[in-house]
Amino acid sequence: MTEANVALETAGSAASPNRYPAHVGAARLYGDEFHRDPAAVYDQLRARHGAVAPVLMDGDIPAWIVLGYREFAYVLENPELYTRDSTLWNAWDLVPSDWPALPIVVGRDTAVWLGGLAHERRSTVLHDGLTVDPFELRARCERIADELIDTFAPTGEADLISQYAELLPVHALGAVLGIPPADCRVFTRDVITVVNGAPDAQEAFVRWRAGLQRQVVARRENLGFDVLSRLLTHPASLTDGELLEEMVTVFSLAHEMVSSWIGNSLRLMLGDPRFAATMFGGRRSVGDAMAQVLWEDTPAQSLTGRWLSRPSQLGSYQMAAGDMVIPSVTAANADPRVRPRSGIVETAGNQAHLSYGHGEHRCPLPAQEIGEVIAETAVRVLLDRLPDVTLAVPLEDLVWRPTIWIRGLTALPVVFGLA
Repeated sequence: MTEANVALETAGSAASPNRYPAHVGAARLYGDEFHRDPAAVYDQLRARHGAVAPVLMDGDIPAWIVLGYREFAYVLENPELYTRDSTLWNAWDLVPSDWPALPIVVGRDTAVWLGGLAHERRSTVLHDGLTVDPFELRARCERIADELIDTFAPTGEADLISQYAELLPVHALGAVLGIPPADCRVFTRDVITVVNGAPDAQEAFVRWRAGLQRQVVARRENLGFDVLSRLLTHPASLTDGELLEEMVTVFSLAHEMVSSWIGNSLRLMLGDPRFAATMFGGRRSVGDAMAQVLWEDTPAQSLTGRWLSRPSQLGSYQMAAGDMVIPSVTAANADPRVRPRSGIVETAGNQAHLSYGHGEHRCPLPAQEIGEVIAETAVRVLLDRLPDVTLAVPLEDLVWRPTIWIRGLTALPVVFGLA
């Protein structure tokens, strides 16, 4: 039995067969076997169920996963039917208070969750305010990258996740917003503590939020020429509370998505024989590696849930009002109906992946550009500074984070010669 098959073994559900008959024996989207190779599990689900499949999340909570590219787009293009309103969920009575995915499915007052005119207002502010000079941003990222590399370059070894990829995006975003470096270092520690679910995560979140609030209040009293000042003075006139919520979200996404993009790109360049054999060593290969990651190991593995506002058919299944639907970016990007698999060449210049989402909640273009500049600079500077860097462990020993939401490594140990 293969590892992927293990993940598809018959599972019991927290829900009764009368309420969720399609989920009896459904695949579990958790456990070591699934997290080691979710793409293989999605392929088997596609072969068994088609574009949509019943699945069980942590604790055997029932949901539907969207595997098809076209079905993914349909869900995101119909927010009235597939709503972001998680209060509609018909399985809340099955969810324990310590459920690990709870922060992912509880709505918040941010553009990520809002719809309609409220979403348009918030997203317009972010689109306008986050527009930056890419050359200035690249120069800032180069300085930050050099400073981080200086801390471990004399040792000949490093974990490129905890010592580099997790740190650089938050520092860079803080610089863009105009936050003083000392404050940004505190934010970075707290963001990492919160996102990684450390024991003191709640205290770190309170501290991080309070620190951001102080930045908002101080900047409103002393406006400058930075992004935070532009956000504060935008004609849409966000309140301090609204802007604070958006800043928390932006910092969280910068850490989660951009740090994983950096780590996954470095993993590809340092350890994937398909890639290293054809492009390793060329300056252009950084961009190619990053593009390949967005297709095959996208940081946004799955989008947060949508909930059916009324009964509806999707794929070959009839779903009930209140059912939870999870659009899988990883599976949709690999849909053979739109992307036959033929190696790495096919991704060159192909921007049709769904890693930035789709529809009204697609990642704003300025945010995409900021993330790309940060990630590209991080990878390029690291390889320029440490040209002989190699993995310290076999590729297959690297461990992925145990979540269906983010595709990122827990660690990326490397070794290199001393200058």
